[in-house]
Amino acid sequence: MQFIIEQIGQMMNAESGTKTKGPEYSVQPVVRALAVLRYIAAGNRCRKISQAAKATGINRTTLIRILATLEAERIIEALPDEGGYRLGTGLISLAAEALNDRGIVPTARPVLCQLVDRLKLSAHLGVREGHEIVYLARETPVSHLASTVREGTRLPAHATTIGRVLLAELSRQELQDLYAAHPLEAFTAKTRTSLETLMEQLANDRSRGVSWSVANFEPEIGSAAAPVYDHRGMAVAAINVTGHAGIFTEGTEQAALIETTLKAAAQEISEALGYRGWAADQI
Repeated sequence: MQFIIEQIGQMMNAESGTKTKGPEYSVQPVVRALAVLRYIAAGNRCRKISQAAKATGINRTTLIRILATLEAERIIEALPDEGGYRLGTGLISLAAEALNDRGIVPTARPVLCQLVDRLKLSAHLGVREGHEIVYLARETPVSHLASTVREGTRLPAHATTIGRVLLAELSRQELQDLYAAHPLEAFTAKTRTSLETLMEQLANDRSRGVSWSVANFEPEIGSAAAPVYDHRGMAVAAINVTGHAGIFTEGTEQAALIETTLKAAAQEISEALGYRGWAADQI
């Protein structure tokens, strides 16, 4: 999410008629607004204004005004039941534009179509925002079992394959910080609900190069995901395929085909974005 916010920051600076050569060109209201966005993107809800003001280094009154402005522009949205804020649909639209400029969505979409043709399963592209993932692209087969997830949909990272494979890129300390005050909700009996068991699962995902699910998030639904890297070697997104849980039974020829095909598709997208780590891994 960091690179998306940086892209948005450049857009905001451009619109305000400033340059981004150095601190002397900075527009402080923009800097403060981005600091608030980074704070919320890290999973902080700003439920306690005084605490958020101290953490961001922003005056309490100024912070209240920034939150009100960001909410009015749909960059963040209020959580009426829980209190506080989360990133909003307006930011998703800006993020989609930033990602499109970088070539992720248009590069991934034809590869997703190839996955659908090869495996006859639904395929998706998603990114992680704090504790959640956001779907940016979806392609589906002609089937009554096709995915109903829409672009822009948010789902919990810890319970989904796209989320897990991206969380697996984080260090142990980063995971502890991210989930220190955030409970792990159970969606099925297989969902990891403690940070320790989640970390064990993520270690397996990292070692394998894919995350695998047989009814971990939804009963009767299977899924597998692989990370997509950019030219810096950063996992900027992930792709997955979903279908009936029976298709994802491990140890079968079908499961092996899914894993091989999915990894190849993720590699194709990554290389198109300038990633060359695959060659380095083979040395």
